[in-house]
This record gives sequence, C-alpha cells and structure tokens, in this order.
Amino acid sequence: MVKIQLQDLGARYSQRTIIRGVTTAAFTGGQVVAVVGPNAAGKSTLFKRMAGLIDGPGQVILQDSKKGQQGICYMPQGLNASARLTVYESVLLARKQLSPQWTVHDDELKRVDEMLDALGISDLSFQNLGELSGGQQQLVSIAQTLVREPEILLMDEPTSALDMHRQVQVLKFMGALARKQQVIVFIALHDLNQALHFADQVLVIADGTAQGSGASHEVITERMLREVYQVEARIEQCSRGQRHILIDGIT
Repeated sequence: MVKIQLQDLGARYSQRTIIRGVTTAAFTGGQVVAVVGPNAAGKSTLFKRMAGLIDGPGQVILQDSKKGQQGICYMPQGLNASARLTVYESVLLARKQLSPQWTVHDDELKRVDEMLDALGISDLSFQNLGELSGGQQQLVSIAQTLVREPEILLMDEPTSALDMHRQVQVLKFMGALARKQQVIVFIALHDLNQALHFADQVLVIADGTAQGSGASHEVITERMLREVYQVEARIEQCSRGQRHILIDGIT
C-alpha cells in the first residue's frame, strides 16, 4: 500500500518564499486528504512541489510505490481548452501518456469509456473542449487525470465550478476510488463542511506553513477556524450525527 510523507518541504517563486517547512506524518493508500486554508495560503504551490513541477528544499518521501514520482498526478484548477480536441480525444491522449506506443488498444478505449461514464459525461464525448461550460471542463479534467491510474492524486479545487449535485457526485466518487484502488487522494477544498463529511484526513495550510494535520474531526475545530480563518463558529452535530460548521461572525 502506497504511502507519502512530506519532510520540511518548501518552494519559492521569484525570490519569494511561498511554502516552507511543511512536514507531515505519512498518508496511506485508501485515504482522502482535504487540503484546506485561506486564499493564497500556498495550497496550489504545495501540490506543484509534491508533483515535482517546481523545485525547492525538503523531501517527498514515497513508500511501497510501484510507479515512484510518475505515480503522482496533479490536476490544476483550470482545463486548457484551447486544443482542437474532442472530450474523448483529450481523455484518450491523457491515457496514452502511460505508454510510449501510439497504437490504441481496445483496453485503453474501454478504460476511457468507463471513466467518462463514471463521471456522467459520456454524452459529451464528441464535443470540442472549447464548447464546454466551466463545470463540464472541470469534469473532463478529472477524467484526464484519473484515466492515468495514479497512485497519488493531487486535485486543486476540483469542485469549484460544479453545482451542488456534481460536487457531491465527484467527492463520493473520489472516496470510493481511494478505498477500492488504495490510492491517496489529496483535494484542495474551501468548503470545510465538505472536508468534515468526505475527508479521512485534513492538512491545514496557512501563510505557507502546515498549521495542522490529522483526522478531520481532530483538525477542524472551533479554535482552528478562529486562528486560521478569523471566524467565530460552532461545530455541532446535525440530526444524523454528522458534524457541521455554523458561522456566527468574523473576528
């Protein structure tokens, strides 16, 4: 089972330190990890550093990985829809990144079909990327990432352009995927109630540093909300026993 641990991780842009000293315990296959924090806290930079897209101090430590760094897939916030490709072509192209051969095999076509169907976008298969809405593009981007069968998935606000139904669909799907395939799914989220409901672990990033990491119910506390988000809030159980954040005001 794959594991990933961050040790004193940092990154800089144009002589400016964006993240520094990010250290965590090991995250394990089968877990959904919500990465939360205020705007411009460094979440996207952290993902890029973990994926090896930018350099910096510290280590990303992988254990029991069959693919190494190649098994870490980063999904950015926006889809590049400028290419003259259909949805199906773009997802198939992402799949072919796994193979040096450009011959398309039946099992690859089947995998693309399965992924589009799982995300409910099979009907978009032959539409051009540039014709899609923001939410549709977001779902295609998810398909492009998942079809590569990563061991560790870094998803940068994958639900930001989706309606409520699609948000729940995607978050449930990612949880089921993590458990079934024993992958680790990191999801940057702004909705902390979603983090409480769907995530096994939470990593809090603020001012470029890790402010907390652990089980969601242990990390998301009224004190954390006050110190990191500057809001006064209560965390209460709803009628079904789930914890829910109620905002009373700002500090």
